[in-house]
This record gives sequence, structure tokens and C-alpha cells, in this order.
Amino acid sequence: MQPDLPPLPFSRILCYTDFSPAALRAFSFAAALAARRPGASLTLLHVIPEPPAQFWKGYIYGVDDDVDARAKSEIDARIDSSYRPLVPPSADFTVAMRIGEPLQNILDQARETGADLLVLGRPSNTLAKWLSRSLAQRLDRRVACPVLVVPAETPSPA
Repeated sequence: MQPDLPPLPFSRILCYTDFSPAALRAFSFAAALAARRPGASLTLLHVIPEPPAQFWKGYIYGVDDDVDARAKSEIDARIDSSYRPLVPPSADFTVAMRIGEPLQNILDQARETGADLLVLGRPSNTLAKWLSRSLAQRLDRRVACPVLVVPAETPSPA
């Protein structure tokens, strides 16, 4: 029998996703934390990278006009199938999508939502782990709230 745990102090949780398995695991932790705080807000943020050559892609390759609509539809479907089922009924769930560089967009979203906890996943492969650690370290130095980095290898919360 588990003892009754007091509610957590976090009421505005921001979880960044790149749709990797590690990000989904991190979201499951964020959702479990939100479940322990009735009325908590849980924001899922996805940042779509925009390489400098993005402008030229349409010009050179003649990309059709509904590429953005199809991409958004695919992202929405992924969120609906993998993330929404994990959201506790008591949480106020929001999805945010931004375009650009992840670090600045995460900082901006955290500031705009008044996040009091930022949750990130740490992948299991070496290069992705190094890149995510670098992102987490840079965020930790610049964001005004605690940062929880969830390793891919840990068991999901109960």
C-alpha cells in the first residue's frame, strides 16, 4: 500500500517533445505529475525546425501548397494517438507548436505559460543523448523553473 503523497508544488508543467520514444516517456512522467496536482496545466510543446534553406525548398522543388496542412495533420494525429491518452482528466491540456530553434522556443513557451516545471526526455543512443544533455544544460542555465530530464531507460511511473 502506497502512502498518500502530498500534492506537488508544480501547477504549470511544460513538456517538450521531438516525438522520440524518450520524449514520450518524459511526457508520461509529466502527465503523472499533473495527475498529482488537480487543476494543473500541462502543455506539450513541439518545435518544428526551420533550416535556413527552407525558403529555397519551395522555390527549387516546387513543393505544393498543402505541405504545411499535411504536416500539421500528421502531428495532430500523432499527439491524439500517443500523448492525449496519457493526459489525466483533471489536467488542463494544451498543445503548442512553434517553428525555429528548440532552445529559444522552449524558453519563450516556458516564459509565456509561466511554467513552474519543464520536462524533457533523454534518449538512449549516444549522439542524441549528448545533444539532449547539451539542450538540457543550456535550458537549466536560462530557464526560471526546475528542469526534469527523464532518462529513456527508467521505468514509467505507476
